Amino acid sequence: MIIMTGATGQLGRQIVERLLTRVPADRVGVSVSVRDPQKAQLFADQGVRVRQGSFTDATGLAHAFEGASQVLIISVDKMGEECVRQHRTAIEAAVAAGARRLLYTSQMGASATSHFQACRDHAATEEALRACGVPFTSLRNGFYTTSALHFLGSAAESGRFALPEDGPVAWTAHADLADATAALLADEGRFDGPTPPLTGGQPLSFDDIAALATELTGRTITRSTVPDDQFREQMVSQGVPTETADQLLGIFAVGRAGEFATVDPTLASLLGREPITLSTVLRGQLSAG
Repeated sequence: MIIMTGATGQLGRQIVERLLTRVPADRVGVSVSVRDPQKAQLFADQGVRVRQGSFTDATGLAHAFEGASQVLIISVDKMGEECVRQHRTAIEAAVAAGARRLLYTSQMGASATSHFQACRDHAATEEALRACGVPFTSLRNGFYTTSALHFLGSAAESGRFALPEDGPVAWTAHADLADATAALLADEGRFDGPTPPLTGGQPLSFDDIAALATELTGRTITRSTVPDDQFREQMVSQGVPTETADQLLGIFAVGRAGEFATVDPTLASLLGREPITLSTVLRGQLSAG
């Protein structure tokens, strides 16, 4: 049985949907938090096994992972020591459950020396995977397109947005990563260890994104650059914890360092088509708005 965590999240939900087009529902199980069981009801109605499990509760995870042949661990929405600790708990539970392969949603640029805390956390988790004694696949996902749209904010209405200096990023759509992950789960063992970067086809800076938004809306969208300290102060004044603000600034630091600029053909190969462009996602958001 293929078991996955985080099935009610934006990426996890789409992975389950894609996986159910490839394997029977009775071969799929999901682990959901105590807060989210109703969100997984649609999967349960299709025959997917739904069990509660938390990365902070090893006993609960043991029950959630029971009978697993593969376990997909979707990284938690945290950074720092707590993040890595929870990932280790999930890895240990999956090994104890007898899984013969572990998969993990890592990130392109995962490195102990990255400018971005999340990439350092992914590197630490990959080290735990290497030490666990079970074959693993680490999905080096490209940086999510939705993050670019989040930083773009309400610029389509206001005509402007201000961000720290950045660099080109190979923005990647959740839908593409979900398709690729489902393909790898259905084709067990296609990659051992970290995959090549699973990226979109074109690295874009926020200046490029402003130009795209201008083209799509027909009105001038202006991007200005603000110092890191000013951006941090602005986030903190809006209620963002200082530690979180510092972590978010790491996104711009890795952009400036070129850590997310790599474009690799592996995702396109897995999909059998070119990845969805940021322009396409942005056009869809503007139309929905």
